[in-house]
Formats: sequence, structure tokens, C-alpha cells
Amino acid sequence: MASTLYLVAGKATTSVTHGFLPAAARLGLDVVLLTDRPSAHEHDGAVAECDVSDFREIIAHVGAAAAPAAIFSNSDFLQAQTALAAAYFGLPGKDWRAATRAKNKALTRRHLAALDPVFSAAADAVPPDAPFPLVLKPRDGVASEDVFLVRDARELALRRAEVAARRPDPLVAEEYLPGEVHTLETLGDGHELRVLGSFRTRMSPPPFFVEERLEWAPPPPQTPEILARLTALGVGFGACHTEFVVHEGRARIIEVNYRLIGDHCDLLLADLLGVPLYERILRVHLGERLPDDAGAATGGHAVAEPVIADRAGMLTAAPEPCDIDDGAVRLTYRPQRKIGDTIALTRTNRDYLGTVRAIGPAPDAVEAALARFRASRRWVIT
Repeated sequence: MASTLYLVAGKATTSVTHGFLPAAARLGLDVVLLTDRPSAHEHDGAVAECDVSDFREIIAHVGAAAAPAAIFSNSDFLQAQTALAAAYFGLPGKDWRAATRAKNKALTRRHLAALDPVFSAAADAVPPDAPFPLVLKPRDGVASEDVFLVRDARELALRRAEVAARRPDPLVAEEYLPGEVHTLETLGDGHELRVLGSFRTRMSPPPFFVEERLEWAPPPPQTPEILARLTALGVGFGACHTEFVVHEGRARIIEVNYRLIGDHCDLLLADLLGVPLYERILRVHLGERLPDDAGAATGGHAVAEPVIADRAGMLTAAPEPCDIDDGAVRLTYRPQRKIGDTIALTRTNRDYLGTVRAIGPAPDAVEAALARFRASRRWVIT
């Protein structure tokens, strides 16, 4: 008899549709998808409508059906709720307190103050002597939405009013952290936390913070500092995607996303590692230890490069999904918007039209193949 995985999800994502659901099928699991947006998901199995923002509702749905083998989510917004539900049934899972600390940027800063002091305040209570420039951001936000660099109190007030007109959730203002942006991708089983790899991130010019490109790179020498801070937060189970800067030899955390990296970079990471990454993550939630080969990839070079809208309008031309071998470089393109979609320029990661992933033996070959691909395709917004 197959074991049942309860997969908790909000909006549909590539990570779930093309990563975790197929991985669960390969593991022989029956999947019940718990979601508040059932019509958005492509799943041949059971889909149960549920207020997934409330851990009590998750527990009620799970408890009324088959005994669970695991309760899992890859959603930024649902980690604490899923962790509480897993704990209720005595299942392996994340510490709900760590999940809460990671999601709430004010709690992250407060918890790490001794290890990594960074100015942070509620956006409506910034003192006159705050170290401008500051970064205004939603306390629980994602995808660079409503994140702005503000240079003085007047600009802070204007941006606060602008964001408040769109969303009611709390805002924070944090010290701007200059430096080269990196990610650290980790996977833990509750006994050990392993580094899977790292990307170097190119950001758009201020005042916005759009991720324009992620390039595979060796984890920087400051990686032990980041691991120590993750340990302090209580991060050590399942996948985690951490963003940080390195400046003048010092590493400082931007934010901790207690789930697998997204925006198609998870698919790139799985290809680079050459292991069944999604299955490994699910196996941890089923109570298994990490195998010996779950460490970082070593050879090759890779880039994930989104195609970013440069204007608002309707998308009238764009390439179809494709997989191409350009010499020794493997290219994969997947659209994130459809022809006919209306594009509202947001200056966030929501402006991605599609993402090109490239893996090859060396940087020069990868860059040349990417350039040829981009030059031979058209994305038209009218």
C-alpha cells in the first residue's frame, strides 16, 4: 500500500509542478495536494481545498483522511504552518520557530543581532539618526516585490505611502548592505546541514532589486559564517536558500528563504548536482538520512538568465519551450508568461518573461551559447 504525502501549496509553481510532484510519483507516494487555489494546479491525484494559511485547517484535513507519511511544502508563506502540522502528527519536519524566524525579516534581524548586527526598524518607526540609505521592504515579502532603496526620510515616507496603497502588510526598513550578492543552497536532515552549492547574483541598479542573472560559483570563503548564522536561526532540516552579500571580506545575510531556490534555478541545481534532488528533499521529510553523495557539485559551469520585460503592454511574440544542445552546452528555455498576457511592469522578479538555463564545461562556452540563443529569439511587448 502506497504511503501518502500531503503537499501543502498556495499558488502553482514550477518547483511543485515539474519538481516535487514527479519526484513523489517516482518514489511511489500517493500525493494529496492541499491548497487554497485548487484550480491553479496541475495534479492528476487528489486535490483538497483548504485554508493552508491556518495550520489547524491543515491538521483537520490530514486527520480526516489516510495517515500521513509526510507533510511538506515548498512555499515561502507556508513553512511554519506545515511545520506545525507535521509536528502535530509526530512527523519529521522543520522547527516551526525557525521557519517563523526565517520568514519574518524583523525576527531574523533580532535573532541574529549578536552575530550579524544590521539596522532594522518598522518602516513607520524609523528614528531620525537611522543610517540612510535604507532598504524598504515588506516584512514577509518575496521576489523583490515592493523593495526600494530610499536615501532619506522624505523618500522613505513617499515610498511607504506608495506601497501601503497596494498592500496592508507590515513594512520594515533595513540598513543597505553593499557588496557582491551570493546565494547558499543547503540541505539538512536534522543531523547535518550540507552545502549543495552557490550562485553569484547580478542585481538591477537601485532603487530596485531585480535578480537579473544567477551564475554558478564556488561557495565563497565566508560560507562558514553563513552556516553559523543558519544554525543560530535553527535552520537545519530540508532545503534552504539563503541570500547574502560579501563586502570587504565580510558576509552579511540579506534574507533566508527556508525552501528550495526558485525561478527555475532549482531545476538548474538538480541538473548540476546530477542527483535526484527533489527526491532527496522528500526523503528527508519521510525520515531518511542524507546519502553520502548529497554534497556540492564540482565540475562545469552554469547560468540561469531570465528574460525581463522592459515595458508594459501585451506579450505578442515569444519563443516556445525548448531544449537545445549548442556544442557542449545544454540550453533549456521555459516561458513564465504566455503570448497574449498583459505585462504590468513591476521592477520585480514578476517581470520575468521566461528563463534560459545553460550548463557547459566552461564559462566561455556557456556565455557564447547564451548570447547565440538570445540573439536568435524575439520577445515582443506591444
